[in-house]
Amino acid sequence: MSTTPRPRRARPLTAKPSAVAGNGAPAGDHVEAVHRAEAAVEEIEHSQEALRERARTALGITGSADQAPPLREGIRRTGVGWYPLMALSVLVVVDEFQSYAISIMGPEISRTLGISKSTLAFLVLLKTLSIMLASLPIAAYVQHKPRRAAISIVAAFGWGLMTLFTGLVKNVWGLLAMLVADGATTGTVHAVHRPLLVDTYPPEVRVRGLSFYRAGGAVGTVIAPLYVGLLSAVFGFTWRGVFLVMGLTCLVAALVAVRLRDPGLGRWDTERVRELVRDEEGGDKEAVSEDDARLRFFEIVRRLMLIPTIRRVLAAWAALGMLIFPLYTFLFFFLDEEWNLGPGARSLFFAAAWAFSLPALAWFGRRGEALFREDPAKLVRFTSWFLVVFAVAVAVGVASPVLVGTVLGFGVVFAMAALLLPALSIVMLSIVPPLMRPHASALGGIFLAGVGGIGGLLLLNGIDRRFGVGGAVVSLAVPGVLAALLMRRAAATVNADLDRMIDEIVEAEEIRALTRRGVHLPMLTCRHIDFSYGHLQVLFDVDFTVDDGEMVALLGTNGAGKSSLLRVISGLGLPSRGSIHLRGTDITYLDAERRVQLGITQVPGGRAVFGPLSVVDNLLTFGHTHGRDRKAVERGIEAAFDAFPRLAERRNQPASTLSGGEQQMLGLSKAFIMSPRILLIDELSLGLAPKVVGELLDMVQRINAAGTAIVLVEQSVNIALSLVDHAYFMEKGEIRFDGRASELLARPDLLRSVFLEGATKGLA
Repeated sequence: MSTTPRPRRARPLTAKPSAVAGNGAPAGDHVEAVHRAEAAVEEIEHSQEALRERARTALGITGSADQAPPLREGIRRTGVGWYPLMALSVLVVVDEFQSYAISIMGPEISRTLGISKSTLAFLVLLKTLSIMLASLPIAAYVQHKPRRAAISIVAAFGWGLMTLFTGLVKNVWGLLAMLVADGATTGTVHAVHRPLLVDTYPPEVRVRGLSFYRAGGAVGTVIAPLYVGLLSAVFGFTWRGVFLVMGLTCLVAALVAVRLRDPGLGRWDTERVRELVRDEEGGDKEAVSEDDARLRFFEIVRRLMLIPTIRRVLAAWAALGMLIFPLYTFLFFFLDEEWNLGPGARSLFFAAAWAFSLPALAWFGRRGEALFREDPAKLVRFTSWFLVVFAVAVAVGVASPVLVGTVLGFGVVFAMAALLLPALSIVMLSIVPPLMRPHASALGGIFLAGVGGIGGLLLLNGIDRRFGVGGAVVSLAVPGVLAALLMRRAAATVNADLDRMIDEIVEAEEIRALTRRGVHLPMLTCRHIDFSYGHLQVLFDVDFTVDDGEMVALLGTNGAGKSSLLRVISGLGLPSRGSIHLRGTDITYLDAERRVQLGITQVPGGRAVFGPLSVVDNLLTFGHTHGRDRKAVERGIEAAFDAFPRLAERRNQPASTLSGGEQQMLGLSKAFIMSPRILLIDELSLGLAPKVVGELLDMVQRINAAGTAIVLVEQSVNIALSLVDHAYFMEKGEIRFDGRASELLARPDLLRSVFLEGATKGLA
């Protein structure tokens, strides 16, 4: 089935019939009122289209490669000056001191502690795992409390101490402990440094700011090997002394950052978009607080993984990790074995090679900023060529018959590696809301260091044993080409994902504005829903609305998408496009259990009970929403037994021994216990006798009369239209009709398929 979104349907015009709605109002008036509420929400779409270009400009994307203001001017305008950028750059300079010292002094450490290079590589791998495990909990912490600056400072002191204590280890276990602890503190760099910079400085200087920050890392990679060489070759320190001195240096650098402060989330981008909406509305200019239904940690991670560009960039990070992390470990053994370079010479080699990255970053800052302002997709495509050059330069560096050629080759390699971090970071962090940036940054670090680093070390260990260290390093060209292809694919989706983020911000702010003005909004609104099972798309641009106390029929043949739409509403499936709002609150990516707490309950067709449990135990499971309020649960159970006396008679029987109708009664009883705002009923009459169906329908009407909105999914047109005044008809994943139930009977083109299917089943 095609995944191309279908054109939006036109709502049919309806005339007022004489029927009466369940809430006492004439059915026509009721449906028209629902449509007016829908129209208020649909006005948001016009605002999204009108504000999209202005919002892109506010986010630094002007559509032309015009020059951004000078970096010093943009930084001065923030009011915070150069200090945050300089402080974080100093921290990233010393962050990798331990890692580079381990790499450069690896042969000496290996001989002293009696471990092989494969064992040392495995220990480095465990450090990358600790980085992976630490970064996401840190992201989870800062999503509730924006204390990214404080965490950065504490972590800096932490890795300074770990670097110092590395010089005191006596065996492989002590080395493992120091590497893992250092990795845990380094996780903060992946989770909070770049999001902190992005929120500190405006969009027009972010690429250059991130390039400056990455230049700090490059300076660290130049200083670290020179520092190691100076301490070991000139001053005669052993590897233990090298770590002690470098640890003290890290602690001094951490003192530089003690005045860092967190500027808050979205100061320069999403808040600008919200201000555009408030200016357009001419309403209150006060900042709007976050919704109570803010996404939690795993909901944010799941949301990020649904964004096509994020998935592709993360895959590129993983391929890049397969290049970089094994390269650092195996390169120094290559220099030791192939060129007989000692610690001092290896240090000079590494410093000279990384020095290439400094002019490359200075050039990329302006060029990357211009490309991003013109079109983010151009920046992504431009970046993909860095990976191709990276792969070619690795092969040239290893194959060179002279040392100068090896230095030049790896100089280009490190220059390309340095350019990739600001390029990939600005792409990832620009298409997600500020609340999600630490999570996106942490995921990038996990895929880079964890998935890619682990995969690369496992790959190179096998190749090393068969083809030697040189062959292992040359093999890194393969993941380089793969990463380039992944980046080319990301270029195709980045603009759409950027517009999606803008539309979500505008939509949320517009709904707040409508709420402040007292405009009536539907209780449940699904807009432009696309949903897929894997690569098979089953819902196409679905709009669906349920108002307070309304009973709605959702009709269609098998495979029309009715049950899939209920899954999306209840949170059992997440849409690939579109939004779901409950009383104006965005619940599109909330977990199913949180939606139950908000009042959305589903009775799935044929799967509404737990067979091994007794009737009473089934009812008790529905009472989890009441927490420890046992009396509320008991009242709900008694109400269910009053409504369905047959369940009271069978209260101690296993649910699997009940008849089909009794099981549906038991499933429907959850409404008496959970008191939902909206009850989704899937195929209530499926396989049941008419008498039983009549009893169930009477109870559905009773539940609706108590104030619960009902969505009734049915294949039986007669049953559905005897209850409701508002009906939707689905066919092939699309809404084909939305209006009064009486008008649906006048559409034989829609109903013919239902009747024909039923007749075919009857004949069979």
